[in-house]
Amino acid sequence: MSTPVAPEKMSRRKQLVQTYKMAKKTDTRLGLWMLGAFIVGAAVGFALFYFLPGPIWLFPVIGGLLFGLLFAMIIFGRRAQKAAFMQMDGQKGAAAAALGMLRRGWKTDPAVAFTKQQDVVHRVIGPPGIVLVGEGSSARVKQLLINERRKHERVASETPIHEVVCGNGEGEVPLDKLVKHVTKLGRNIKGQEMTDLLYRIKALDANRSAIPMPKGPVPTSMKGQRGNLRGR
Repeated sequence: MSTPVAPEKMSRRKQLVQTYKMAKKTDTRLGLWMLGAFIVGAAVGFALFYFLPGPIWLFPVIGGLLFGLLFAMIIFGRRAQKAAFMQMDGQKGAAAAALGMLRRGWKTDPAVAFTKQQDVVHRVIGPPGIVLVGEGSSARVKQLLINERRKHERVASETPIHEVVCGNGEGEVPLDKLVKHVTKLGRNIKGQEMTDLLYRIKALDANRSAIPMPKGPVPTSMKGQRGNLRGR
């Protein structure tokens, strides 16, 4: 049996095909949405380029094709992203996979704390400061977040620490809105402050007990498909 190829090592075309097939499993009307978007985009592009000087048919046709493809890819990116989150929702480590889509300037550490029942706390360090993201049983996760906050306050007492519970319950942040929620927590640190914070966090992690990760799949990265999901 051949070994599966990592998404980031695939060609651009193969990545798009694989993303489409995966999204199609959840969003059965994906093809129709893309076709509709292409038609609307082509009409807009044709109309915009129709009055340009030159061959009466050449520029409008090219403009229609370009706008049609652009509209179709935008719809593909949005619906594929939504489908990906629907497929991950409820899986262990889904929050870590979503957080892996954060852009440059963010550092994500999956499962910095967990319980035997596989409740997990992930950590994100970025412009808002320290963001602790828990997933699992609400009661256990909240206590886990409190414990992690105390540990981080010892080495970074002046840095803002945010606590987020990923889930569909009251006061929790749904998986498909997690990244947006985290990026809107503000800009409290930058530049040298970020570098200094990372060094202090590294010292904190070095003193943690070497406890094995809980068993079970933890999909911690979607970076290979990140560009496709954004419709680029």
